[in-house]
Amino acid sequence: VAQHTGADSASVIYDAVESARAKNIDVLIADTAGRLHTKSNLMEELEKVKRVMAKLDETSPHEVLLVLDEGTGQNAPKLDGTAKGGVAFALCRRFNVPLRYVGLGEGVDDLQVFRAEDYVKAILSDVDHGL
Repeated sequence: VAQHTGADSASVIYDAVESARAKNIDVLIADTAGRLHTKSNLMEELEKVKRVMAKLDETSPHEVLLVLDEGTGQNAPKLDGTAKGGVAFALCRRFNVPLRYVGLGEGVDDLQVFRAEDYVKAILSDVDHGL
């Protein structure tokens, strides 16, 4: 569901939820990309979106995904190199949320389910055992 450029985000989500209901759609994904945490007006927009959704369905939103990408900073979303884990693990711990997926490249097939055991094994295989 789209509206004109500059439309109110809460209005768009209202229309999207109503449209999904009318069409018996079970899953609705709302992309709120570009909402920098340092911009209080954008964070207030997200809160308004959540309030509108809750008026239509008191249990929503059912899931919220935070996406860290290269725009966050070169080491924040990394799971390789010298910044093992970047800030991903710190955010998971701070907000008590799971790390669900990891991007291991730039291709469509490079988004994979995060498996902690595989990750730890990969880190430990990189450890210099001569120390």
